[in-house]
Amino acid sequence: MFDVGFFELLLLGVVALLVIGPERLPKVARTAGMWIGRGRRILQSVKADIEQELRAEELKRILKEQAASTPVHEILEEGRSTLDEVKKETESVVKQAADEAASTTSTLPSGADRTDDAR
Repeated sequence: MFDVGFFELLLLGVVALLVIGPERLPKVARTAGMWIGRGRRILQSVKADIEQELRAEELKRILKEQAASTPVHEILEEGRSTLDEVKKETESVVKQAADEAASTTSTLPSGADRTDDAR
């Protein structure tokens, strides 16, 4: 945020030593450090809260877009109805094949199912 180098900090320390005095400088430095720490913690907390809210808003937006674009319930119902149709068609084909097989075996004469190779 601020571009403060070593020499700027050294100059600030010397000025503070001259203005405040050597007796009160440690207490003032400790108090200033405490306030700077509190300020940093508050800024980090606010920053984290803002980022959390932004992520929450983004997730809400994504969920809303997904809900609007493809309703899952409708897709599942379409798939279920298609599977029911396929099941009915398969059952009818199997029943028809079973009926044809039963009618074919009932129309054969009793000795007709033997082959001529056995003679």
